[in-house]
Parts: sequence; structure tokens; C-alpha cells
Amino acid sequence: AHLVESGGGLVQPGGSLMLSCVASGFTFERYDMSWVRQAPGKGPEWVSGIDREFETYYEDSVKGRFTISRDNANNTVYLHMNNLRPEDTAVYRCAGRIHIGTMVAVRNQNEANYWGQGIQVTVSS
Repeated sequence: AHLVESGGGLVQPGGSLMLSCVASGFTFERYDMSWVRQAPGKGPEWVSGIDREFETYYEDSVKGRFTISRDNANNTVYLHMNNLRPEDTAVYRCAGRIHIGTMVAVRNQNEANYWGQGIQVTVSS
């Protein structure tokens, strides 16, 4: 099974990016999907999640700026990021966890079934 992220890069403060994560090798629609980020020198931070019922969840610092969505027909989860700040700079990874009834804010490797390799997002002028 694989998760492959794309869409990262360098953006100025206040700018926007959209991350994509394409899944293969597992039944995507049965999984809750999350985005997790890790800034230099810091531990992993759960950012956002979308469950198999399409309910969405956000960490407080990104509410109103980030939007998560999924397209089950194309096995893809997205993270649309607006009004980016320097503190959003991190490696962003997508993660898939089999749905067990509640959304889990995954952070560590053993908390999800599948992880992508990650993609760099840098917010700087």
C-alpha cells in the first residue's frame, strides 16, 4: 500500500497551497485520513482529519485557514491551505487509519495503518 503526497513548495506569508495525497493498495473509502506535520526540531503535530463519513476535524491553529477534503472515486485526500504563516513551515504527511467509530488525531507511526513519505511546505518571504 502507498500514500504519495504532492503540491508542496515555497510560498510567501499570506499565500495558498493545495496538498494532494493519492492512495493505492487499500480500500481508501474505509479509512479515516489525516494530515500530520513536523517542523524542524519539533515533534509531529496532527493538523486535520476527514473520516469515512466525510466529517472534518481541525487543529485549532489552522481552523478557518485550512480545508480538508477527499475524493473516494480517485483515492485522494486534499489539504487546501490559505493565509499561510511562517509557523506552518513543516514536512506534511498524510496518514490513513481504518475507521473504528471515532476520528483519531494520529501523530506517531503506530497510530495509523499507512503513511506517506511527506512533502516540504515552506512559508517565507
